[in-house]
Amino acid sequence: MIFGRVKPLDAILATAEKKSLHRSLGAFQLTLLGIGAVIGTGIFVLTSEAAQKAGPGMLLSFIVAGFVCGVAALCYSELASMVPVAGSAYTYTYAVIGELLAWMVGWALILEYAVGASAVAVGWSNHAVGLLSASGIHIPAVISNADALMAHVQLAFGAAATPDLMTAAQTGGWINLPAIIISLVVMSLLVIGTTESAFVNAILVCIKIAALSLFVILTLPSMKTGYFHPFMPTGSVGVFGAAASIFFAYVGFDAVSTAAEETKNPQRNVPIGLIGSLGICTLFYLLVASGAIGAIGAQPVTGANGALLAPGTAEIAGRCAAITGSGAVEPLVCSKEALVHVLQVMGHPIFGWFVGLAAVLALPSVVLMMMYGQTRIFFTMARDGLLPAKLASVHPKFKTPHIVTFVTGIAATIAAAILPVGKLADYSNSGTLFAFLMVAVSVMVLRKTDPTRKRPFRTPLVWVVAPAAIIGCIALYVSLPLTAILVLPIWGAIGLLVYFFYSRSRSYVGRGIIDESGEAAPEATA
Repeated sequence: MIFGRVKPLDAILATAEKKSLHRSLGAFQLTLLGIGAVIGTGIFVLTSEAAQKAGPGMLLSFIVAGFVCGVAALCYSELASMVPVAGSAYTYTYAVIGELLAWMVGWALILEYAVGASAVAVGWSNHAVGLLSASGIHIPAVISNADALMAHVQLAFGAAATPDLMTAAQTGGWINLPAIIISLVVMSLLVIGTTESAFVNAILVCIKIAALSLFVILTLPSMKTGYFHPFMPTGSVGVFGAAASIFFAYVGFDAVSTAAEETKNPQRNVPIGLIGSLGICTLFYLLVASGAIGAIGAQPVTGANGALLAPGTAEIAGRCAAITGSGAVEPLVCSKEALVHVLQVMGHPIFGWFVGLAAVLALPSVVLMMMYGQTRIFFTMARDGLLPAKLASVHPKFKTPHIVTFVTGIAATIAAAILPVGKLADYSNSGTLFAFLMVAVSVMVLRKTDPTRKRPFRTPLVWVVAPAAIIGCIALYVSLPLTAILVLPIWGAIGLLVYFFYSRSRSYVGRGIIDESGEAAPEATA
């Protein structure tokens, strides 16, 4: 039976103790890691995308996405406290439901972490280019975005040569060099070590929170209620569509659970890090989004023919170029550095420059946590025999999984070089939502199959919370753009081929070489 390969929890915990990574993180560090992974992605990078989909209604979108993440976080907390090892949703599914679905979850998490890291790298690039431009150093468009490349791809596949698309083809760039640079820098930092990465992250989180607090202080007193009307210009469809996209803004919180194996007293500290970071981030999102809307407005823009344009496309890039080229003030939905743009329009260019600087300094912490999560997922899958054992190699000096970090970093760099931030975020969400759904299923299954096992943290009202997480994940998934919806089954089909032609025959559990003590037979470690 393909669902019959379940790795016992006792074996998982024993294996972790035998081959564990160094435990160095506490509750405070975990909370900062969670905040570092969450705050920034949505506010600094995706505010414009959400505004184009929902207008001022993106406030409701943040609440919807936050609610789904909240109920998912409660499910994550129970499992993370019971199974304090690396691997996150992959490990939980392996222990509860079985190897095949665990493989599919691990495969889907590649979309969450590696593609997510690429998305934030592109967002960092946008702010870095803007900051340098404000300082008098202009980076040519040809090497700072890939709008022209995407436009030519669309034209090559038969897209209509609209004025907006042609403008993007003529004025856009071909490769995102700054995104390449930051991806490679973060990869190198992760190879050096977890403790060093967490220390750098803590400093960057403080800078980020200070900048967002400054933004709130400057914008909230100047809010104009007129900018909130119409509140839902694209209706409930737009609100849920924006929620599906900015769901990406919250997903970093589950990277905290992937650090469980490197956490001191994980039964206590992991739930604190998960729920604490999510609560703090949600509050910041609502305050900052309200300030941005109330300061300059957030209504969507339409194409030359009056049709609503999808964010992250070559068409909207061309339309925005035409708007600014006419001398009009750039709409919020067109800005690639939304918060900086708001402060500049309000007449606070110096403060805008500081917020841009904070984004440039702080967004690498999000890239770092995304890559960090991905490397730990790969590390655990390789330790189970589902991926080549070489990927589980630990550097003799730095004590980090250096080979898998290089693999992840290079893949994320390639994606960041050629794809726009909005597309990357939506692709990432498709995998994340599947993983979150499986965590909620696993909590309910384990309550039935192993009710007596110690649960340091118990999900409250589990038979309400877990189904709510499942329904919420499905609702957001079907609200994604069609291309993002299709990414998951196509990527999943590729994963199934890899599993049945490589991983299934090499699985340690499938070969019966992992016992309850977690020990592997000699051939497993060769």
